[in-house]
Amino acid sequence: MKWVTRAHVHVDRVACPWLIARFVDTDAEFLFVAASEVEVAASRDGAIPFDAPGVALGHHEKQCSFDAILAKYGLKDKALQRMAKIINAADTDRLDADPISAGLEAIASGYSLRFPDDLENLSRQFEVYDALYAWCRLEIAKSEPH
Repeated sequence: MKWVTRAHVHVDRVACPWLIARFVDTDAEFLFVAASEVEVAASRDGAIPFDAPGVALGHHEKQCSFDAILAKYGLKDKALQRMAKIINAADTDRLDADPISAGLEAIASGYSLRFPDDLENLSRQFEVYDALYAWCRLEIAKSEPH
């Protein structure tokens, strides 16, 4: 399936493709276009739009697009829920809401500077999200009764 969002990826526009590719659509193809072209590209290419104004898989009240995808696809994994808190805080400029979020924001900014091509940025940053997910799984395992 094709998925489309705004160009110039940052926290949510890296986290969402990671989530989609790892848990929703292993054959996902991502398209990046100007914000004003998301709806046109979605219609033209039969792509699912995300993290763009006015789309179902976008920001709604205090929820970011990562949260919307978790809800839409019924992803209840506790480690993904923990990741969602970090990603939401980093993406919605509420860095004080989670102690890990400022680090994720810094990493996202650094990757954007180093790899301005969106697809290359994704391919390189997915490893960061794989590592963050592994850490979240460990944190959840520590907090659950044995």
